[in-house]
Amino acid sequence: MLRRWWERQSHDRRVLVMALAAGAPGMAAALLLLWTGDFTAQVQWTANVLLVGAWGALTLSLRDRVVRPLQTLANMLAALREGDFSMRARVRVDDARDPLSLVHLEVNQLEDILRHQRLGAVEATELMRKVLEEVDLAIFAFDEEKKLRLVNRAGVRLLGQPAERVVGRSADELRLADLLTGPVPRTLELAHPGGTGRWEVRRSRVRQEGLPLELLVLSDLSRALREEERRMWKRIIRVLSHEINNSLAPIKSISGSLATLVERRPPPADFEQDMEKGLSVIQTRAEALGRFMSTYATLARLPQPELAAVDVPELVRRVAMLETRLPIEVRAGPDLVVRADRDQLEQALINLIRNAVDATLEMGEGGAVAVGWELLDGALQLLVDDEGPGLSDNANLFVPFYTTKPGGSGIGLVLSRQIVEGHGGRLELEDRGERRGARARMVLPLV
Repeated sequence: MLRRWWERQSHDRRVLVMALAAGAPGMAAALLLLWTGDFTAQVQWTANVLLVGAWGALTLSLRDRVVRPLQTLANMLAALREGDFSMRARVRVDDARDPLSLVHLEVNQLEDILRHQRLGAVEATELMRKVLEEVDLAIFAFDEEKKLRLVNRAGVRLLGQPAERVVGRSADELRLADLLTGPVPRTLELAHPGGTGRWEVRRSRVRQEGLPLELLVLSDLSRALREEERRMWKRIIRVLSHEINNSLAPIKSISGSLATLVERRPPPADFEQDMEKGLSVIQTRAEALGRFMSTYATLARLPQPELAAVDVPELVRRVAMLETRLPIEVRAGPDLVVRADRDQLEQALINLIRNAVDATLEMGEGGAVAVGWELLDGALQLLVDDEGPGLSDNANLFVPFYTTKPGGSGIGLVLSRQIVEGHGGRLELEDRGERRGARARMVLPLV
């Protein structure tokens, strides 16, 4: 019974009871000596009041000395919990070894740490908010009920409605529900009041204030594609203008000279010879312009590959035998079969070997060209090594019609890369490092 009563009491009452109990034996002894001694009644009652009053005052003072610091600590911790960092405990320097002062000092230091962390969190949140507002990506955050909880400026612009009208609405109402399912990343066509075209969809899981959110990020690919298309057209027009002008300028000049020659009366003695030379030049330039346009049309009309099983060793050895200017070393690799368009793959490999031989012959006698294949990271790698001067202008290697070889068309590498990328692979050119020459690397998936 007594224990249950004791457990129901508050801490300050327990301190009060324990303080009274601690002073009770001494008080009882003092009162016993007082009332059994040879004192007058007035002295006994006066001393009795003083002793009992002092006992009660000291007991209450002890309770305050124990309970008040705890109340102060409770108020400080409550302020910290509410985010109020203005309340601090007073700590004197000479009380540094006092346990209670050490507790106050630790709480003050904890307050400093939490204040700096709170300030850092606020600054980080503000920075993130600014970044989200400025990035040109439409960002949406949905809760577990598919309700929109966060949207940035680009997302608002895409939806064509102010933020206060879209926050809290469901993904179905915003016509974004289909984007919250399915594989990512993926590209699809979207049509919203604020934008239409091709968009890349990405998703991730984040947490805000302990609640899980589905983060949906939409990237507008149409603008990037339009910019790339514009740059491509500028490059094509520049190349076409250059090649066409190279042919039209001599044609125009010679045709003017022939017209003047025809008008001369009497015609000069070498009239027929000049006419034949002029017409021959016009014919040559017209044929060169025709070949250029035919080559360009071949690049633009490259058909989709017709995939079939291709034996890699047999293909490499057969293509190596087609080159007669230099013996081609075949570095055998594993027996592999790849699904590809045999004719296109053969043409790409022929172009690479031809370029390697051209580069090697440019350095004179003694150079060699090697072709091989290997299996690396689950993909077929076809390697063509030469002993030429190496790569001098990496930026223009795959620019259509750009060439450094006399009489070159500037189409071989471009066509080869287009063939490889049409098979889902990639074409890389690099210097061989410590050895002279360059390496062409054709990477193709096996499936």
